[in-house]
Amino acid sequence: MKLTSFTDYSLRVLIYLAVNGERKSTIAEIATVFDISEHHLVKVVHFLSKQGWIATIRGKGGGMTLSRAPKDIRIGQVVRDTEGTAVPAECFEPGGGHCIIRGCCGLQGVFAEAMEAFYAVLDRYTLADVVRTPQVLAQVLHFHRSVPGSTARAS
Repeated sequence: MKLTSFTDYSLRVLIYLAVNGERKSTIAEIATVFDISEHHLVKVVHFLSKQGWIATIRGKGGGMTLSRAPKDIRIGQVVRDTEGTAVPAECFEPGGGHCIIRGCCGLQGVFAEAMEAFYAVLDRYTLADVVRTPQVLAQVLHFHRSVPGSTARAS
């Protein structure tokens, strides 16, 4: 299964904010770090804010931070919400699509089981689990500040 860019960008924003701690981040800085269009990130940030995962502050001195602790953000829930209803094959579409063997082949059951397994794995992990090495991530993301637990400044 390939995730949409929207889901990919949502996860990147959450990871960035988790590593950045309580410091406010901007769409512009995240777009620059990941080489992503600011226009796309505006939509992502709006969605993440509506879902209650991030807090946004407008205006001068504004920005965004996580509104929940990373340990409280389940990766499975983020992917479910950003991907919407899983449609791995035409027969999963509302109304069943136009497949003439829908209902008499076993593929729909196989895909349903696979999707359950996919989300079961994602549900075992939180944002805290995927940012276990904040010092390394901070260096890769070029943060110019110390990360809690780190003795050296990221470059």
